[in-house]
Amino acid sequence: MVKTPVSPTRKVSKLENIKERSNFLREPLKTELLEDSTHFSQDAVQILKFHGSYQQDNRDNRVKGQEKDYQMMLRTRNPGGFIPAQLYSTLDRLSDEYGNQTLRVTTRQGFQLHGILKKNLKSAIASIVKSMGSTLGACGDLNRNVMAPAAPYKNRPDYQYAWEYADKIADLLRPQTNAYYEIWLDGEKAISVEEDPEVVAARQRNGNGTIVKDSEEPLYGQHYMPRKFKCSVTVPGDNSIDLYTHDVSLVVITDDNGELLGFNVLTGGGMGRTHNKEETFARLADPLGYVAKEDVFDLMKAILATQRDYGDRIQRRHARMKYLIADWGIDKFRGKVEEYLGKALEPFKPLPEWKYEDYLGWHEQGDGKLFLGLSIENGRVKDEGSFQLKTALKKITDEYALPMRLTANHNLIFYEIDPEHRASIDNILVHCGIVSDPEKIDTLTRYSMACPALPTCGLAITESERALPGILERIRGVLHHVGLGSQTIVIRMTGCPNGCARPYMAELGFVGSAPGMYQIWLGGDPHQTQLAQPYIEKLPEKDIESFLEPLFVYYKEEKIHKESFGQFCQRVGFDALKTFSESYSPKKRRRVRKNQHRVSVPDAMFARLKQASQDENRPMNHIVQQALEAYFAEE
Repeated sequence: MVKTPVSPTRKVSKLENIKERSNFLREPLKTELLEDSTHFSQDAVQILKFHGSYQQDNRDNRVKGQEKDYQMMLRTRNPGGFIPAQLYSTLDRLSDEYGNQTLRVTTRQGFQLHGILKKNLKSAIASIVKSMGSTLGACGDLNRNVMAPAAPYKNRPDYQYAWEYADKIADLLRPQTNAYYEIWLDGEKAISVEEDPEVVAARQRNGNGTIVKDSEEPLYGQHYMPRKFKCSVTVPGDNSIDLYTHDVSLVVITDDNGELLGFNVLTGGGMGRTHNKEETFARLADPLGYVAKEDVFDLMKAILATQRDYGDRIQRRHARMKYLIADWGIDKFRGKVEEYLGKALEPFKPLPEWKYEDYLGWHEQGDGKLFLGLSIENGRVKDEGSFQLKTALKKITDEYALPMRLTANHNLIFYEIDPEHRASIDNILVHCGIVSDPEKIDTLTRYSMACPALPTCGLAITESERALPGILERIRGVLHHVGLGSQTIVIRMTGCPNGCARPYMAELGFVGSAPGMYQIWLGGDPHQTQLAQPYIEKLPEKDIESFLEPLFVYYKEEKIHKESFGQFCQRVGFDALKTFSESYSPKKRRRVRKNQHRVSVPDAMFARLKQASQDENRPMNHIVQQALEAYFAEE
């Protein structure tokens, strides 16, 4: 049954040969790590990804004729976003000792460390492993971090099953090579965690050709996957993990007593694409069927084997599983999966409507204890001015040793909190300038996401994380101008079309298309259940207000009850949006002098201004303008 992924008679991508020569992810990385140099070769960089790290350079520091400012980004693999207190303390320390003094929560529920030098990489990874963490498989052509809802509901068996099976599937699909421990821990497995016997047995079962015989990698073989392979597990109705965007999403199905019966299965989602390459596209996952719980591991192996053996290994742009399903159709794909599984799948079970949840603020977790969801703007954990988020998280972790779960919207949840500690935790947050009440967070910020982009991501075409806060404030200004001041819109931005922040599911998506320009996508919905579509190819960043104003006015005038902006765009269609925009006469704005001098305020006053902005859900410049108008009116 197993189709040989790479044969001498057919041309394959360069990376397939690098993987084959690597001796199961060892070389040339293992040799080059011992060399006294600032960076790895391109072949070693490709293998480094499987170990959880990307080689980058700080593009802000590029100087013609000089060597690039090489540094490593390190990413954790932690199923369901689970970060024990010990691991967080280690990551916080490493970010200061070796990194750029920040941490970043990813949109796949992991942490990223930026700015690590090659000479410190081994020490950093060893410290993470010794603190109950891992980076193995956080990047590369294999199963990535398995996602699950971060909400720690102890009285909801379905949520507990989602966590359990995220862990088990991550273990099942974990690479088996010893290269990771040989290279980073000199062959010693720092923490020996006994795997579930059911998972071990499932990995060893050959089924109908799912196993690569006599291989150090029984599931992957020496060529691993054609491209990255992303999975998630959730519960009916909870779309906090963007279930339509994964290669495989499982939905927990229980009986009336909360006992696990099996899983609905969706396959073929994916966000990555390339500008001006119509053969690449974002795609939503399709329902595949239902599988009983006793067959779920064999099904995951069957899906993986189908992509492993039939995915495109010639054109990497065409290598994701979404393209295999798009080419074959879901019925042919299902048939091949069933051949590997050895039985037919049952029909997909009915489900309630999906709803996005972010779980911010204080909640009961169902067993007498509390959990607290904290919003992290663009996922960046840092200290800046009067806002000391990194300090606050460290103080809470040091004092209470709380576990945390990272979310798919790059936020964070502390849980297992004793109710008597709530007031003191709130005091830490207030002292550090952190808002814990989600109702005091501007909704554009609350529901937005951005990728890191410049200066470290080598794929970035333009800004994202550094640009989005200012752009959101400008968008809020337009909404106020047209009379939609409190409107909520899901906005996501990426610096390139690879879609790490999943902009193609947003109501308003910005995708970097040239320096200072963005492709604009419209028509996603607030619960991430429909795909947006490209509306304009290159919008200069300076023209955002004039572009959005007619769209917002049209929405205000013609929306139906409770219709979101994205749903409105889908309903009326892009032709109608363009027709209205072309005939629109801009509303008169108050004249603002260009190039006027900035007015500064003391740090304490800025902190009060920022807090008032959050409390009142409106931009700081509006509050300042109102105060100045009142002042001059008294003269």
